[in-house]
Amino acid sequence: MIQYTLKCDEGHHTDSWFQSAAAYDALERAGHLSCAVCGSDQVRKALMAPRVSLPAEKPAAPQTTPVLRNPDTEVEQAIAALRRKVEENSDYVGEKFADEARAMHLGDKPERSIYGEARLDQAKELIEDGVPLMPLPFRPKQKLT
Repeated sequence: MIQYTLKCDEGHHTDSWFQSAAAYDALERAGHLSCAVCGSDQVRKALMAPRVSLPAEKPAAPQTTPVLRNPDTEVEQAIAALRRKVEENSDYVGEKFADEARAMHLGDKPERSIYGEARLDQAKELIEDGVPLMPLPFRPKQKLT
């Protein structure tokens, strides 16, 4: 596992873990990275200081690195509040979002609040078919790691 600090074109910083440097590179090439605060897909690795291990006889103090810094602006606070509300009141369905939303719209499944991911073509089809949906200004936490 490797941890990178990511920075978007709006200046937001996020720490995230990846299976390897190659895994990060693959996700970046595929366009699967976005800012957790504003949703921008212009995300790159930020300049980072290397971590140096201490000698075995001196145990290192536990380090806690927040995944997302405290929101500073009103917009960041509003996005953070929206994220909390969505996560508390909706079911995360991941990449099955399009199938779940369509099944609820057709009455094949009971209606409930859901969130997840959909490709652009899937979202367009849902909208064209009258399925109510709304893009969120953040990626689900499950997708961040």
